[in-house]
Amino acid sequence: MVLASALLEILQRPTIADVIAELMVFIAPLWIAVLVGVLVGWAWKPKWANFSCEFLGKDSSATPNSSSSSASSSGTILQTFSTSIPSFNLLKPQMPSFISWFSDNGVHHENSSLTSSILASGCSSSKNEIERASLVNQDDLRHLCQLVEEKDGGPAWIHMMDRSTANMSYQAWRRDPENGPPQYRSRTIYEDATPEMVRDFFWDDEFRLKWDDMLIHAETLEECPTTGTMTVQWVRKFPFFCSDREYIIGRRIWEFGRTYYCVTKGVPCSTVPRRQKPRRVDLYYSSWCIRAAESKRDGQLTACEVLLFHHEDMGIPWEIAKLGVRQGMWGAVKKIDPALRAYQKHRASGAELSRSALMAQINTKVNAEYMKLLESSSDLTEVETTDSSEKPLGRNVPKFLVVGGAIALACTLDRGLLTKAVIFGVARRFANIGKKL
Repeated sequence: MVLASALLEILQRPTIADVIAELMVFIAPLWIAVLVGVLVGWAWKPKWANFSCEFLGKDSSATPNSSSSSASSSGTILQTFSTSIPSFNLLKPQMPSFISWFSDNGVHHENSSLTSSILASGCSSSKNEIERASLVNQDDLRHLCQLVEEKDGGPAWIHMMDRSTANMSYQAWRRDPENGPPQYRSRTIYEDATPEMVRDFFWDDEFRLKWDDMLIHAETLEECPTTGTMTVQWVRKFPFFCSDREYIIGRRIWEFGRTYYCVTKGVPCSTVPRRQKPRRVDLYYSSWCIRAAESKRDGQLTACEVLLFHHEDMGIPWEIAKLGVRQGMWGAVKKIDPALRAYQKHRASGAELSRSALMAQINTKVNAEYMKLLESSSDLTEVETTDSSEKPLGRNVPKFLVVGGAIALACTLDRGLLTKAVIFGVARRFANIGKKL
């Protein structure tokens, strides 16, 4: 009765403006409380909450579409018990046979004069070269080729965006695998740019620090002058309510004519201990296919096409991450073009190449016969169509926790029926947010 009378009292206000003002009195504090609670709760989330999500989602976080990073889940589980529970490592690859890697038909490792400038701090032994090459190998090249040709067996891509400026055009797609974080695909055309320049630009960590606002630290941990394989450490800045994120990335480039297959992915690294902050991102995949393209101005091959495939598990609920990507994608992408133009001027000035740019020019060359062999030897697996109502287990906010928290909040307030209805409505919306994204 008290709740009903409170509602009637609000509705009996003499004017609509008074009713709306009364409603805002209840709604505004509620939304402020919800936002503050989300931010504070996320920033102060206990370690056991991270562990529970990771433990539930580890086996499901590596998708069939990222075969290069998921083949070693069993080795990861063993490593968990040999170190500490928070150090689950999704991407520890199984040690493949290296013999075929150095004797594959059609493969030639580029050893130009650039190699001599890197030998001083390159691989200390042939064993180290083999280990580094195995971090990013022909399986990763095969997987990237399948993504480029859209033959990886994954779900259909959903179109997200189509934007352009005077010097670039951009298209983006997203898909939601049955298990694992959202995956993104984009196609960018840069006018008046060569594939080699764009390749060096994306690889040049020293220059990236000047234009990528999120990157606050970049360091080369290991490099191999024979294959061009690198292991680098990145630290990226996240919003104030999240800790920064650390990435240990293995990367390598294959060259087929003037097409460059650039693979970067998360790899294990025993020399860099895991810390509480910044938090390490284990599941990370970001790879490009860079090649010449026709210019929209004159139809000549003076433009450069970049196909990017990206997914990562940042430790943020996937639905919230999707919303953030959707809102900030174009703002981040359009910053790349002026940075590329600045890099072109930097190179035209005769400035000395950075070490990472030098490594970008050490590519593993492959021929058409090898690419056909690589494609024919692929073992694709069918991926069943995913029901949009089914959501991954690892990063979803449990519905009963949200609704239960709303009940507890509602029971502590005595501000009328409207307040409680709004609380329950917000809880239902938040718990079902994944259905709308």
